[in-house]
Amino acid sequence: MQLTRFDRWLLESFVQETHVYTLSEPVSVPRGIREIPMPDTPGRRYQHHYVASSEGAANRLIATLREHGQMFSTQVVDRQRWYTPFIAPKGKSVTWRLVWIFLTCLGLFYATVFLRHLLTNPEFIKNLEDTIKLLKE
Repeated sequence: MQLTRFDRWLLESFVQETHVYTLSEPVSVPRGIREIPMPDTPGRRYQHHYVASSEGAANRLIATLREHGQMFSTQVVDRQRWYTPFIAPKGKSVTWRLVWIFLTCLGLFYATVFLRHLLTNPEFIKNLEDTIKLLKE
């Protein structure tokens, strides 16, 4: 299903984070970016791993790296949080799920009000009892 603007905003704000891999340490690391230590293994392509939770912080770091001609690679991944499947289910739109939940609740409310009205109507109860009596015979 196609994602709405609200779905994309939820993804960008709360689910996705940008991983930046560099060969050498940048001159300055902007606020909002944390460095993750990389294991010392042979054949490793990049030496430093940075994670930016917001798109703005990632863009500032990338601009700094480009300014100084440093080689880097980026990757956008989903955060491993408990709320990720609820905010961004794979291939589904949260907006349309909320719309269907709202419409279902609204329909159940009106059905309940209608049934309550019928069951408090003495004429309907009398007709229902007569119908049940007729069916039992």
